[in-house]
Amino acid sequence: MRWFTTVDSTNRYLLDEAARGAADGVVAVADEQHAGRGRLGRSWIAPPGAALLVSVLLRPELAPARVHLVTLAAALALTDVVGEPARIKWPNDVVIDDRKLAGILAESDGAGAVVVGMGCNIDGAWFPPDLRDTATAIAIERHELLVAWLRAYEARLGALDDVIVDATARSATIGRRVRVELAHEVFEGAARALTPEGYLVVDGRVVSAGDVVHLRPQ
Repeated sequence: MRWFTTVDSTNRYLLDEAARGAADGVVAVADEQHAGRGRLGRSWIAPPGAALLVSVLLRPELAPARVHLVTLAAALALTDVVGEPARIKWPNDVVIDDRKLAGILAESDGAGAVVVGMGCNIDGAWFPPDLRDTATAIAIERHELLVAWLRAYEARLGALDDVIVDATARSATIGRRVRVELAHEVFEGAARALTPEGYLVVDGRVVSAGDVVHLRPQ
């Protein structure tokens, strides 16, 4: 485990370490990131100590189609730790009452290594007005959350065949009407299920990547 007072990105750091041959299981944690990354080029911003910022280097022996399971397993592990009413918003968020608690970003080096990063809010006092209705935090000490999540994640990685069933049971997305935003298309439909690879089925259409917005009932 490598702990930083500040770093540009824990994911970026571990991708560089992977290129240098670092082994499976290296963990990077930071008090603060000044270039934290989210999906689709977004940034993750939080004051020092206000979030658990952690990345794990994995070298999973999985078929490429199953690699998304390690991302789902990370989200599921956090729901194991937090308990009710934490839910998984496909593809990579953990929410409580539809407010974002954590975001997860998996990045591959293209040579077999996968870095899974998580930012989990533990202090919401800093939230600006535009985040207060869409984000939430849990009051738990960072070291305690880190150890509990790593243990839960290790257990989930050792039981990937259970991830789809359990993630479906804890999904905030399945059964909802959603808007799917792809690079060149936007469509709406009902989220019906997860495929064995962890992709989302929306009215019979399989979505492997994209932004999903939960729609309010009409």
